[in-house]
Formats: sequence, C-alpha cells, structure tokens
Amino acid sequence: MLFDTLWTGARLATLDPTRPGLGIVEDGAVAARDGRIAFVGPAGELPAAADAAERIGLEGRWVLPGLVDCHTHLVHAGNRAHEFELRLAGASYEEVARAGGGIVSTVRATRAASEDELVASALPRARSAARRRRHHRRGQVRLRARP
Repeated sequence: MLFDTLWTGARLATLDPTRPGLGIVEDGAVAARDGRIAFVGPAGELPAAADAAERIGLEGRWVLPGLVDCHTHLVHAGNRAHEFELRLAGASYEEVARAGGGIVSTVRATRAASEDELVASALPRARSAARRRRHHRRGQVRLRARP
C-alpha cells in the first residue's frame, strides 16, 4: 500500500478505550494518503507492503489527537505546568483558578517581566517554530502586537 507520507517511531496517544490510560502506543506509525489519515497504530500492524513517497522518523516524539488546543503565545513569562498537572489529577478550571493558576498567572508574570526578559525568552521559541515550519513545510506563525 502506497501512502503519501508515513511517520514512524512515534509514541501515540490514541485515546483508544480498549487500551489502558491514554491508549499509548510506544512504537507507532501514522500514514496519510490524499490529505487524510489512512493508518494510525502500532508500526507492526502496518500493511506488509506499506511504503510512502515521504517517510519521516519521529524518534519517539509524541503524536496526539487533533482535538488538542495546541496554540501558544510566543511572548510570555511564567508557565502553567503546575496547573496542567492539577488538571490531569482531575481539578476543574475553577479549582485551578482558585489555586492561583489559569491565564491570570501568566498575565501577571508577563506584566512583571522586563522587555529584555520577554525578548530573551521569546527568541528561542521563535527559532524553534521557524525550524519546525521549515522542516515540515506546514503550519504557521502569527504575531500580533497589542498596545
């Protein structure tokens, strides 16, 4: 079976209810044909004659379902890793906010940071986004200025 693109060496979070937890597949593959996903699963379950015009090795990187809000802000201070852990533990957004998390925490940290600190933290993110876009030839980086 010929695919347009085949990604291998992935760690997949399939959310498959027949698998424990998040439906993790450690040695996963994703294949696309005609702009649509044609296969997702363990690499060992790919059709025997599977091949692709483009093959991309993911070296253990995670692949998540497309229903993930993956947007980010290039310029910001602070991080929200702790509240992510709280959400994974079952805390509601209201409980996270009461614990000092949520957008208010990063707004507060961004306002407290100097311009030099914001530029210094944004540059590596901008470079990383540019490298990913150049490598994958897709996606976008959008910047907006706010007064």
